[in-house]
Amino acid sequence: MDNWFKSPWFVRAISLAFAVALYVFVQVEIDQYQNDSRLLPNTSADAQTVDDVPVNIRIDEENYVVSGVPEVANVTLEGQIGTLTATAQQRNFDVYVDLENLEAGTHTVDIQHTGIPDDLKVYIEPKTIDVTIEERASKEFGVAVDYINTDELPEGFEIGASQTEPGQVTITSSKDIIEQIAIVKVFVDVTDVTESIDSREAPVNVYDARGNELNVRIEPENVNVSVDIDNPSKDVPVSVQTAGELPNGYELSAIDANVDEVEIFATNEILQGIEEVSTEEIDLADITESGTLDVELALPDGAKLADAETVEVAFELEQTRTIENVPINVENLDENQTITFVEPENEEMTITATGSQGTIDELAADEFNVSIDAGGLEDGEHDIPVTIEAPDDIDVSEAIDEAVVEISS
Repeated sequence: MDNWFKSPWFVRAISLAFAVALYVFVQVEIDQYQNDSRLLPNTSADAQTVDDVPVNIRIDEENYVVSGVPEVANVTLEGQIGTLTATAQQRNFDVYVDLENLEAGTHTVDIQHTGIPDDLKVYIEPKTIDVTIEERASKEFGVAVDYINTDELPEGFEIGASQTEPGQVTITSSKDIIEQIAIVKVFVDVTDVTESIDSREAPVNVYDARGNELNVRIEPENVNVSVDIDNPSKDVPVSVQTAGELPNGYELSAIDANVDEVEIFATNEILQGIEEVSTEEIDLADITESGTLDVELALPDGAKLADAETVEVAFELEQTRTIENVPINVENLDENQTITFVEPENEEMTITATGSQGTIDELAADEFNVSIDAGGLEDGEHDIPVTIEAPDDIDVSEAIDEAVVEISS
């Protein structure tokens, strides 16, 4: 082996072999680089990428629809700086897929371009796409109305009848997509709405049974929506509520609100459960004289009044007083007779009187006419009925019925 390396011809042969191997390796790398450079922009040249270029579709739109085409593509341009900059800034070129000569089915196609100067290299991302071409179908659908922010509708208001103009739209897509359509509707925002909506324009939305929005052609895309916004009302009687008891010596003879009924506003569901409206409770323990009070109404949740939510309540008190030393008059006593009172003594009696508070406060003993009739009585002790005449609107509730007297000649 040592003798081989000492031979100049052996060394020359080995060197030649290494040189051939190195040449082959370098040539393969060059070929690989050249192949890759056909696909990628030349990094040694000026390049610029134009993002979000719309992808147009060339197809027989009367008979076919297509899916799978991206809305936009990114276009990278490479070349001389002057031409490159002007083309990128003006964007006066077209990116498209040509499907005019293809039949229904799935196809793999290239995204093409036109309007770009020939001295620029063009790289489009994505370059190749899979598209599905289907026969076009059209069908009419009724438009429903749905509402958003219904919890922001003012209290007492509710949504009534609605309609759209037109009431139907024509939807065009593939037969498969048309068969998936389950919901066609518009949305109306009712936040703080207190008046009916008249011809508000709204876009039409199309969904499948799972609530997924479908990308279809709608004619017209917008419809005019009208919605009745109602504020129902009802007239109901007013009742006055009290609590506690009046102070001793007082009774409540009358208590009434200044209105018999009020008009309340609420949704129909709430109104159905309302037969009357009560006042807040009036504490009778605080009342010592007749008069009036402004009292709030205890409105059910969700109900309102058009005006103030108070009523004026008038109340009349009856007071009971004891009137002492009321004289008893003796009528028809014979001139020859004298009379002595056994019961009550001193020809006076005590009367318990009840009447309106204002009248009772000023009542005096001499306003009563109390009498007994002694006509035709013989000497001796007698029980004589007592007659009491009281002022108008005064009720005598406690008094003696008979007087015991002694008559003598």
